[in-house]
Amino acid sequence: QVQLVESGGGLVQAGDSLRLSCAASGRTFRRYSMGWFRQAPGKERESVAAINWNDGNTYYSDSVKGRFTISRDNAKNTVYLQMNSLKPEDTAVYYCAADRNMYGLGSPMSYNYWGQGTQVTVSS
Repeated sequence: QVQLVESGGGLVQAGDSLRLSCAASGRTFRRYSMGWFRQAPGKERESVAAINWNDGNTYYSDSVKGRFTISRDNAKNTVYLQMNSLKPEDTAVYYCAADRNMYGLGSPMSYNYWGQGTQVTVSS
């Protein structure tokens, strides 16, 4: 069982940066692939980024590639999402997710554990 708690969201202006954190419980965090998803009002939850637990490979959606960076610190049981050059269209609730899966990390169906979400609002 893994419990996830996101933090770091807030209200920023276009062009600003934010770093989201997701703290995980449990002693086997290093064996969990981690993903960041987001959901804007009236829209489906979409993948933002993911990191494979086995080889550390990362995945990014086209909409954030080059602006966002996912990383993890296994010693701190934490995964991060560094978000630069934020745009108003990045406004959403951001969720982190975890699973032992190594494949299909861009799909929310691949994750069994979810955090409660943190709001990111980017004003123009």
